[in-house]
Amino acid sequence: MSELSAGLDIPDISDSSPGPVPVVAVVGRPNVGKSTLVNRIIGRRQAVVEDVPGVTRDRVPYDAQWNGRHFTVVDTGGWEPDARDRAAAIAAQAEIAVQTADVVVFVVDVTVGATDVDEAAVKMLRRSHKPVILVANKADNASLEMEAVSLWSLGLGEPHPISALHGRGSGDLLDDILAALPDPPPIVEGGPRGPRRVALVGRPNVGKSSLLNKLSKEERAVVDSVAGTTVDPVDSLVEMDGEVWQFVDTAGLRKRVNQASGTEYYASLRTAGAVEAAEVAVVLLDAAEVISEQDQRVLTQVVEAGRALVIAFNKWDLVDADRRIYLDKEIDRELKRIPWAIRVNISAKTGRAVDKLAPALRRSLDSWEQRVSTGALNQWLTALTQATPHPVRGGRAPRVLFATQAGVAPPRFVLFTTGPLDAGYLRFIERKLREEFGFEGSPIELSVKPRKKTGPGGRGKAHG
Repeated sequence: MSELSAGLDIPDISDSSPGPVPVVAVVGRPNVGKSTLVNRIIGRRQAVVEDVPGVTRDRVPYDAQWNGRHFTVVDTGGWEPDARDRAAAIAAQAEIAVQTADVVVFVVDVTVGATDVDEAAVKMLRRSHKPVILVANKADNASLEMEAVSLWSLGLGEPHPISALHGRGSGDLLDDILAALPDPPPIVEGGPRGPRRVALVGRPNVGKSSLLNKLSKEERAVVDSVAGTTVDPVDSLVEMDGEVWQFVDTAGLRKRVNQASGTEYYASLRTAGAVEAAEVAVVLLDAAEVISEQDQRVLTQVVEAGRALVIAFNKWDLVDADRRIYLDKEIDRELKRIPWAIRVNISAKTGRAVDKLAPALRRSLDSWEQRVSTGALNQWLTALTQATPHPVRGGRAPRVLFATQAGVAPPRFVLFTTGPLDAGYLRFIERKLREEFGFEGSPIELSVKPRKKTGPGGRGKAHG
């Protein structure tokens, strides 16, 4: 394969950083220039910017790099206290971003000064116990920089006067952001590591709190037959099978979760926050009930977040022979897109088979961090594509020239080809890749990089 790869534009895409990259959340009230600052940090105009409040509604992550350090910057919508309807949802997204970030950049408009909304936001930020960097934006000249002094009154330390629009002061701000980020963990092959982070997620009243109590052997979470009882963070260290695991939940947003119309939405936010903070997710399904659309949404969140996955069918003590027949059919129909997920049948109430969770989690995490050597990968891929070449399209069939594993957690592969591949053929490669190398319990990502063409007719050799 070395001959095939010669001349290909193969970037350095190896994932050398251990563990997930740190996260920086950019928050503030509406129209203070958060998205403009995000564009400045990432060095390209990607976040949508408009001179009206409320353009950004969801949390939007972007890859960023400064002085050789990679991190994720999360753009958020405007935060306001006691917001209602859509504004409440936007504010909730911002609060989730704060809870899942390593560092928070709080943006204030220096031309307006500290407002009541800014002061309310400071109280929210203090409750998060996260490092906060105060940014005085729109300081487009020296006189406006002087106005930033008044922002000391917010009690967040020294204000950083910048102009996100013009770039004034942005380099110093980025230096301070890097200084506030947690130190990257040392690369120690086979060395000790902290507890693996597990998100325990599922639709309301599926038994998450009961399972947590059973695993921890004490009443750590409130259990009630009313759906949605859990609203506060419940991060618990639990010993299973001789190993300590950290079960991760996320912020509850108690005030707003009581709004009947928004309960399911905020439950979805809590799920997303827990999954983002974890390495592997245990998705709890009620084995005695039909797999619902809400169950599907939770599973989709885990897969799209790229986390390892274990599906636990809870309340197995309530499943009779007839239900098992129907459940098998439901699994074939509803879970056919994730046949690789590890499944266990448990009962949080009786303790049935909960001891199978730890081995299932380990298998998923091993797959999530599995790396295939370039030689073994391409030897297998050559045999596969020769035995089953891509279908002919327009008189030609694209060929896979070379493949490399770009990273782990989750495993990511890049295929260098002579042209685009059909989605069906890509799924075929993924299925065969799993058959050959495993990856049980982990999503994998396949991307295609067609060879660059030169010449007036679009034909030519690949070039670097």
